[in-house]
Amino acid sequence: MTESARFLRAMRAIDAANADDPNEIAVRGARRPKELAHAELATEWIARLLPDAGEAVRLAARAHHVRRWEIPRGDYPADRAGYHRWRVALHAHHAAIAARILREAGYADDAVARVQDLVRKRGLGRDPEVQALEDALCLVFLETQLAELADRMDAAKLVGVMRKTLRKMSPAGLAHAQALSLAPRERDLLARAVTEERAGAPVA
Repeated sequence: MTESARFLRAMRAIDAANADDPNEIAVRGARRPKELAHAELATEWIARLLPDAGEAVRLAARAHHVRRWEIPRGDYPADRAGYHRWRVALHAHHAAIAARILREAGYADDAVARVQDLVRKRGLGRDPEVQALEDALCLVFLETQLAELADRMDAAKLVGVMRKTLRKMSPAGLAHAQALSLAPRERDLLARAVTEERAGAPVA
């Protein structure tokens, strides 16, 4: 796959923006800035889900949570309305930073708008690239955050969270999820979530 000079400039700039993340996670045996690691993993999943993916969706995967830590969840009320407001603010934040980086890298307005739409997940359920991005993000969540959540959440509640994640995924994404290399506890939780979702059991 040939990569344009502007694509490489944009990817480097997104990585530089995410490298400032003060939060770290352990990924594949190494501790990394959280959003930098998540962006790299999302990019890897897009390459697997869409082998012929164009620059726009690959850039969106890299920028989907760019500088996310700058808008903490704690800045918004803890209720459902507060969560929604936080998510809306995050989408606007990520889209604005992505637009600035892409324009500085040499992208035209139509390409910038496409990446912004992908980052905002506009067209989910209708646009194959938006769905692939959603699948990638869900897979990153399962790969990097499931063990931590299992340490601090009741199993039934966590299975409910996982079921909500599975509902957002395509059949291809679900197949990749079930093939993830997880520890036995997390693998069992995922299997339980899949079984309960297929059976239509009430969510805890």
